[in-house]
Amino acid sequence: MAGDVRTLSGVTLFSGVEPARLQRIEDRCRWHTFSKDEQIIDREDDTRDIYFIVSGLVRVVNYSLSGREIAFEDLRSGSVFGELAALDGERRSANVISLAVTEVATMTNTAFAEMLSENPDVAMRLMHRLAQVIRNSTDRIMDLSTLGANNRVYAELLRLAHEGDLDENTAVIKPVPIHGDIASRVSTTRETVARVLSDLSKKGLVTREGSKLHLHDVHRLQDMVEEFRGD
Repeated sequence: MAGDVRTLSGVTLFSGVEPARLQRIEDRCRWHTFSKDEQIIDREDDTRDIYFIVSGLVRVVNYSLSGREIAFEDLRSGSVFGELAALDGERRSANVISLAVTEVATMTNTAFAEMLSENPDVAMRLMHRLAQVIRNSTDRIMDLSTLGANNRVYAELLRLAHEGDLDENTAVIKPVPIHGDIASRVSTTRETVARVLSDLSKKGLVTREGSKLHLHDVHRLQDMVEEFRGD
């Protein structure tokens, strides 16, 4: 680990856990560093560990039969992944790839179950996390089922806006999202994403300034999405 600092204090799941109790949780962990673009979890393997991201960035993805990447979400420092297999004992449901040098703590599924029974506050946060995953998945399914490709790109920009610097009717997304990343999240092509962003720029709804993408009318973009979502 960089600087030999091995702590879970920055992991959201353990927010508010007092130091002595956190130390007992940390003692159950193993610590690993993954290089950029390294596969951390392979879909369908039978490992059961849970992962806590201490620093870095990972992407949760699957691949179509043709080999096209379908990205589910990017997870940053403080996040957790691998919890489904740790809880239900089934095979992994997705691949996880590091997008940067990433430091994680892992815990066996047995140790994880014991930790949750001893720390009901942590178990409750995990349930909130899983509830959010279900809500996000439901929204994603609805978008894929009801929106055309252009509108799915709009919806993804709105999602990124809410994750970034949102101020009433304007937002700043940074860094500028990569066309291929957006395409893999909304099941379309890079060319479609490029065309949509160009069209939004011509309409004055977005501008790029260096490493930032500015959204100038979030409400209008939301209306454009909802108009087709309601059909």
